[in-house]
Amino acid sequence: MIDDLPPLRDVIRTHDLAARKSLGQNFLLDLNLTARIARLAGPMEQNTVLEIGPGPGGLTRALLSAGAQRLIAIERDARCLPALQEIADHYPGQLEIYNEDALTFNYGPLSKQENVRIVANLPYNIATKLLIDWLRVPQWPPFYQSMTLMFQKEVALRICADYGSKAYGRLAVISQWRTKPEIVMNLPARAFTPPPKVDSAVVHFTPIAPAGVPCQLEDLETVSAAAFGQRRKMLRSSLKQISNAPLDLLQRAQIEPQKRAEQLSITEFTQLAQAFGDSIEI
Repeated sequence: MIDDLPPLRDVIRTHDLAARKSLGQNFLLDLNLTARIARLAGPMEQNTVLEIGPGPGGLTRALLSAGAQRLIAIERDARCLPALQEIADHYPGQLEIYNEDALTFNYGPLSKQENVRIVANLPYNIATKLLIDWLRVPQWPPFYQSMTLMFQKEVALRICADYGSKAYGRLAVISQWRTKPEIVMNLPARAFTPPPKVDSAVVHFTPIAPAGVPCQLEDLETVSAAAFGQRRKMLRSSLKQISNAPLDLLQRAQIEPQKRAEQLSITEFTQLAQAFGDSIEI
């Protein structure tokens, strides 16, 4: 046990917290696993930690036990609030609970904090959307030191995919442009209650200086969307969606027109985004 609070199965039974599919809930009840995730997130001392979808509080307890000085928990499901309040009472002054939707929560005040880490077993139905939102923050380096997030394993593999692989796509380009993502833990479906249909994986993101040549995020998203939107086509064809002169665009980017999207490195995508941005300004 990581603390002397009741086992999570008892908490779920006491508060009638059956997981709801509509909220993307799959609870991780093994406190040994949640403690391991907390360790993988890095040192907690002197940190403000942001957790999304704590549910009955298994990861919440692990983060506080690991030394998080301030933990901000955003939970949409009001049923979970009494269970989380019991944790807050056990760790007085350390846990702040917000009964809000993570997609619309105001993260602005966190940008004024130092040493922020995001650690979450994300609800599957909003995981990718939240990740993209955090990668899109206008100020870079971002307000967070790192993100340690759980996804469906298929999504985690797409995030970390190397160019040239079948899993490589827009999510890998945006993720690897601004961060170094690494799969640090795999979890089988049976580790969760109820077990989902797929396995999961934890990805640790370390912000980096944007890779490649300078370009605008909007331009990188535009060219990667066009390229991967028709990934079987050569770039000279797929880029017709965004340019009347795709061959000129590729020439300015110094990219061979017969290449396909999955053959471009992150640097080459930034070259293409820079060339696209310059073509708009002309």
